Amino acid sequence: MTVVSTTPPRSSSTRGSRPSDHRGSPIPNGAMIATRLMELRKRRGLMAALIVVFIGLPTIFLGIRLIMHAVNPKAYSPAGGYSTFNNVVDGVLFIFGFIVAATLGCFAGSVDLTEGVFRHLVVTGRSRVALYLARIPAGLAILIPLVAVGFTIVCAVCVFAAPPKTQYNGENVPSGLSRTGFVSWAEGHPGKVLCDFPSRNIPYNVPCTPTGMATGKQLPPGVKLPSKAKLQEIAGKIANQNYDAYKGTFRIPSVSLMIETGLWILLEATLGFVIGLGLSSLMGQRTVPVVILIVFELILTPLLADHTIAHLINAQRGLVGVAMARIQPSALTPVFGGQNGPGGTTTLPISLTAAICVIVAWIVGWTALGAWRMAKRDV
Repeated sequence: MTVVSTTPPRSSSTRGSRPSDHRGSPIPNGAMIATRLMELRKRRGLMAALIVVFIGLPTIFLGIRLIMHAVNPKAYSPAGGYSTFNNVVDGVLFIFGFIVAATLGCFAGSVDLTEGVFRHLVVTGRSRVALYLARIPAGLAILIPLVAVGFTIVCAVCVFAAPPKTQYNGENVPSGLSRTGFVSWAEGHPGKVLCDFPSRNIPYNVPCTPTGMATGKQLPPGVKLPSKAKLQEIAGKIANQNYDAYKGTFRIPSVSLMIETGLWILLEATLGFVIGLGLSSLMGQRTVPVVILIVFELILTPLLADHTIAHLINAQRGLVGVAMARIQPSALTPVFGGQNGPGGTTTLPISLTAAICVIVAWIVGWTALGAWRMAKRDV
């Protein structure tokens, strides 16, 4: 007799071996990042603001300088050079780059709430932390190319449209001179050196005019210039004192300076985005965080970075702007004042290790706060 089993056949895969879709994983996948990227790119007004700041403003400024110099080269100096590079980096890319990147972060951190789709995202079962973290690579995928394009334009113009000579204390000096060469040049141009270059403990009394050392009929009655040999001797001594400062004055930015500055600007934009993302997620809106970060960057940070307050000095060192000024390339003018030094230090003293710790703390802290708020927010 044949016995027929009534037990249903077992499935080849058990529950323990059933593949998971990793829906609850806090690590975002490629599809989530691509969705966030597309969401940001569709905002034409926001993209236009980013393009205008990172690419448009430097291009317009440098383009106008190129045209003015081409039309009247005697009245207008060349468009490029180290000084132009320094001014564009400090005046546009550093300050306004942070603000616009923070605006992008504030939008990315609040768009789900303002458009009422946060509930629908949670219903999918995806990890809220993953939904938050996906915004970081998506935002950086937009910021990095824009910063790279804008900074490349600045570097190209500053190198290829640089003046033929170095500007030092208002005088055109040949570039790259050795100490001996600089002294020899000064001895050949004593009037410019004695009237325009600073000196310490070198006694001399030479009448100067707006165009240089007074000569001939320009001399006051009874005043006689020293001999030519004496003027050359004094000019050589002054040049020897000024050589270190001259050596730090560049005709064009060096390759290493451009690389360091580009990374520094990119880090500043990344900080702006991460801070804006975390603050907007924490507050659940975008307008107030944008206003707070603008006031923070334009008013509070410069004020606190350039003035030491005895009882608040440790809190001042905790400002991310102070830390960024500390790691600024030393060949640039300090962005918040102070004097040139290793790392572009400001008047507020802070060590390099402390500055790096502050930057890392701001990135990790605001990321953690934003993710925590998103995980705990009511649907």
